[in-house]
Amino acid sequence: MMLPKSTHQTSACQGVSRRSFLTDTGMGFTGLALSAMLAKSSLGAPPTGWQTKIDRGRSSVKPKAKTVIWIFLCGGVSHLESFDVKPELNKYAGKSIGETPYADVLDPKKVGAKIQSGNPNHGNRKVIMPLQTGYQRYGKCGLEVGDWFKEIGTCADDLAVVRSLWTVDNDHGAQLTFQTGRHVREGAHPTIGSWASYGLGTLNENLPEFVVLGTPTGDCCGGAWTHGASYLGPEYAGVRLSTDPKKPLPYLAPADSMTAEEQKENFSLLGRLNRISGIDYPGDKDLRARIKAYELAFQMQTSIPETLGFEKESAETKALYGMDQNHTREFGQMCLAARRMAERGVRFIQIFHGGGGGGAWDAHSAIKQNHTDLAAQVDKPIAGLLKDLKRRGMLDDTMVVFGTEFGRSPGAQDSGRDHHPEGFCAWLAGGGIKGGVQHGATDALGFHAIENPHYITDIHATVMHQLGLDSHQLEIPGRKRLALDHGIPIMDIIA
Repeated sequence: MMLPKSTHQTSACQGVSRRSFLTDTGMGFTGLALSAMLAKSSLGAPPTGWQTKIDRGRSSVKPKAKTVIWIFLCGGVSHLESFDVKPELNKYAGKSIGETPYADVLDPKKVGAKIQSGNPNHGNRKVIMPLQTGYQRYGKCGLEVGDWFKEIGTCADDLAVVRSLWTVDNDHGAQLTFQTGRHVREGAHPTIGSWASYGLGTLNENLPEFVVLGTPTGDCCGGAWTHGASYLGPEYAGVRLSTDPKKPLPYLAPADSMTAEEQKENFSLLGRLNRISGIDYPGDKDLRARIKAYELAFQMQTSIPETLGFEKESAETKALYGMDQNHTREFGQMCLAARRMAERGVRFIQIFHGGGGGGAWDAHSAIKQNHTDLAAQVDKPIAGLLKDLKRRGMLDDTMVVFGTEFGRSPGAQDSGRDHHPEGFCAWLAGGGIKGGVQHGATDALGFHAIENPHYITDIHATVMHQLGLDSHQLEIPGRKRLALDHGIPIMDIIA
């Protein structure tokens, strides 16, 4: 297993001696796993300078969440017709924003907004578009939810909706920003999932700490950047899995013609080759990550198929996730897989919907049909996940986060809604988060975040806080992070 550096070290190769590296590799893959488990349980002495994962970055706050299920819809879901409904759009449809009583929303200084669009005429030249779906109130909290998300609406009293998010990118590089807090032009940085993996590790040695389901964003954000670990090292990046139990991971199963004895001999040879490489490159992070990957793959040959054993679930449970319907089956499988992984100790489960390119949710002229179709794929499965977690008592320590890179504009681009980073929403549930809460606000037209505005890393900070991590204690020598990178926990939504 990779031996992480102490946060107090200054040299890239300190903390890992050639002798300690050979001690691990000399025992092969079993030795690697045993060494890690002994160190975590304090039954064995870790190598000099090794700060064990179990203690890294711990805050003084008692953790309320053990696992995070991070649902990300790629392309920019309209906040105006989902969880920040704006009836005023119907009243002033056909007018420019400047022709309404809310013309001041175009001036961020007047409304106290954090940012303004790069285009000074953004919004003013566009005609206000009416709501593209109906809406209704749900739960005791009276949360208004657009009809595209009726099933999630039935879980309103478990949700904390943050309606005052803003971000720095008005294009789909914002998909990367939502995961890292950085603009795409700044390059790859550790994602929220990789920080959780780095700080906490897994509760199950046979499964990865950080799992990715679905198709991540496309080349506009560097692909794997949205679930990568950057300078933390590849060991802490997300492991992409398929929900097909027969082929969840490429090359996971041995070739049909290979016997168990042959496979064992192959692993033995790999162990010897890695040991030789370790003599020459004892501080090679990529090599360490590769060793861990081989070890983990061997362990996952039995653990992953069992984790994805949907046949063990009742028909009622599978129907709850929409697995009995064609249009919800695929995403329902991801959500059910996420619950089963959470049960087995995976720390961070990232689920993408509509990934690839700019993202399927990137609706402009065809927003009504686009959002109608796509919401129908995810609404029931996400609601099913929340309800299933709650009835099993898992929502107490499993946090679910629902987000997208930005909202959609109140003013129409041709016949649709444009990208909108000035104000949008996300919601959180479980893991010590208050239910039935609406925090922050955009203006009457949904243009700017004006009440309790939050940069997207405040969502990160809230997640880290509930996991019992202090992101400032996770900093890497020579990799100083900005205050904005850390964010501030949104205490108003924490129980």
